[in-house]
Amino acid sequence: MSSHQEHHRAAPNYNQAFGIGIGLNAAYIAVEVIVGLSIHSMALLADAGHNTGEVLSLGLAWAGNYLNQSERSHRRTYGLRRSSILASLTNAIILLVAIGAIGWEAVRRFAQPQPVPGGTLMWVAGIGVVINAVTALLFMKGGRDVNIRIAFVHMAADAGVSAGVVVAGLIIHLTGLLWVDPAMSLVIVVVIAFGTWGLLRDSVNLALDAVPRGIDPAQVQDYLDQLPGIAAVHDLHIWGLSTTQSALTAHLVKPDGRLDDGLLKEVCEELHQRFGIEHVTVQFETGRVGPCGATSPGAV
Repeated sequence: MSSHQEHHRAAPNYNQAFGIGIGLNAAYIAVEVIVGLSIHSMALLADAGHNTGEVLSLGLAWAGNYLNQSERSHRRTYGLRRSSILASLTNAIILLVAIGAIGWEAVRRFAQPQPVPGGTLMWVAGIGVVINAVTALLFMKGGRDVNIRIAFVHMAADAGVSAGVVVAGLIIHLTGLLWVDPAMSLVIVVVIAFGTWGLLRDSVNLALDAVPRGIDPAQVQDYLDQLPGIAAVHDLHIWGLSTTQSALTAHLVKPDGRLDDGLLKEVCEELHQRFGIEHVTVQFETGRVGPCGATSPGAV
């Protein structure tokens, strides 16, 4: 016996927020690249690379929201939800390649420093602080939506990175120390690498059907073991359907053999509320028959 429970609750529509956020940041990236090339600022170009990654992340979150609502078909019984995992994996690989190029150029600039007008650097980065802060505010009330919370945290962090570039511009303006520009670009590279490594790790784990981050399988096992009338739990599997949704299957040994729709409903609701597992499939069995119909040793 199994139960498939998916929660389709009305959620706030963030399409406008995503559109505004992506539009503002894409325009700012263009400004950073043009000004960064014209004044030879690696810090601005590194921040442009960072913001490009964040725009991709916003696009991914937007696509994830859409794909998670895709209709199932006879051939694709889960819809297109796993496409968001492929997108996040591609995003992480592209970002790692980009920061490698930025880091190489920054190291080269230490040997051959370029004059950088600190005032221009400050103004351009200051615009970034405002744009990233405004974008973050658009996602501040994301509630329990993981995609929206991630978008808020990323854009708030971007505002902090841009503030760092403003500080670098101020130091250059006051002291004329040209090495501050490539130094700040390396700091930005480290920030990107730190965030990207986590994204890459999580994406690979999701692609390999590992238990999603934030779900403790031991706690799930303990919860199921303590259910009334359940003697044992086996074949417990937890995996990600997408970057935002997870699924679980489990066999629960119920010696009395009675069907219990109330218990089944309680299990599905508790797994969703306590562990964030949206799609649950549970099979009750008496324990006298092994997996796939194989008779257990000693069974009558």
